Amino acid sequence: MVKRSVGPRSKTRHKLSKSHRTRGQPPPSHTLREFAPGARVDVIINASIHGGMPHSRFQGLTGTVVEKQGDCYVVDLPVGNKHKTLITRPEHIRASNVKATHARSA
Repeated sequence: MVKRSVGPRSKTRHKLSKSHRTRGQPPPSHTLREFAPGARVDVIINASIHGGMPHSRFQGLTGTVVEKQGDCYVVDLPVGNKHKTLITRPEHIRASNVKATHARSA
């Protein structure tokens, strides 16, 4: 038998699906979004943009922008009792209206 493929997009049929009105390429304004360090952002994966796509386990989480790294942003995410560092492009994050609840201690 052939071994089952377990790639980075496995088990994401519904998680990465888009509604019929939002299918296709996003507008250029999504690529040109700017986020200041310290801004709260939500990780909302855009499945039509493959570059800079974070892992699907981070879908829907809220984090803080740490810095800009090239065209991407470094986002600090609290996941359980840990802090994960996520490097993602601006198409996959959006500004959050959630107030900061986790204070990261240095």
